[in-house]
Amino acid sequence: MAEAVEAAVEAAAPGEAWRPSMWKTLLSGLRRLRILSALFDTRPLSSPNERRSGTPTSTNRASSFHLRWELPTREPIVSISATLEVLNLPAVDRLYFWALQATFSDARQRFGGAHLGLQFHPAYPGSTAVNWGGYDSSGRELSGTESALSSSLRNANTRDYDWAPNRQYRLTIEPAPSGGWRGSIVDLATGTQTVIRDLTAPGDRLISPVMWSEVFADCDHPSVSVRWSDLQAVTTSGETLTPTSVITNYQTVTDGGCSNTNSHGETNGLVQTTNTERVTPQGVRIET
Repeated sequence: MAEAVEAAVEAAAPGEAWRPSMWKTLLSGLRRLRILSALFDTRPLSSPNERRSGTPTSTNRASSFHLRWELPTREPIVSISATLEVLNLPAVDRLYFWALQATFSDARQRFGGAHLGLQFHPAYPGSTAVNWGGYDSSGRELSGTESALSSSLRNANTRDYDWAPNRQYRLTIEPAPSGGWRGSIVDLATGTQTVIRDLTAPGDRLISPVMWSEVFADCDHPSVSVRWSDLQAVTTSGETLTPTSVITNYQTVTDGGCSNTNSHGETNGLVQTTNTERVTPQGVRIET
């Protein structure tokens, strides 16, 4: 396919100025090259607005995508829960983080927020860990009680936790008995509840619930999927609600994200997948 271009280049002797006829020959060769490339190249079509391979160029070298809750009430929310299931383990030794997140607030202001979820983390036993941590409104990391779980990296937020794929885990963010906010997880196969710890943060309600995947792998590393299900929120009056829908959000290529991540709804939950065709665009409302 490159012969047509090479012929045009060889048409000019060393040091000879390019003539219009040479440009026509070169342009004709380039057109033929593009046509042939399109016919025989089986790679996915790409554009300057796509990143389907290589490492994300964001500041933390991760690509993130989110599902934002839409709740059918204006009454304050004090607790949120969701069930997370990792459908297949990552095939590369990179960090994967899947979390439920909320912002702490009162009637007047926000006080930062925190995320609770599972991690595939190569530095932890079996590459499995759980994380409950966050930041205040100034960006400082939240403090909290010491977790009863050990931590191979001695990280206050990320703790050793033996989770398995194709198994459901119930994540809950709720007020802590002594103040602040508690993150806990229940292995639904055994019924075992584990309190991760309590974070020190003000606020009497949770706002802006969201679920997300943050992936530190290359965009073209083997595909990984997780499923979210049974989304619930509890109001100050004790009413239990289910979000009416979630809204998709993807980190843009400009911000360093991958363009081949996707979120979609199924009869038994909401699935987030890496290295796949994006069939659900940005800002789409998915009914729960």
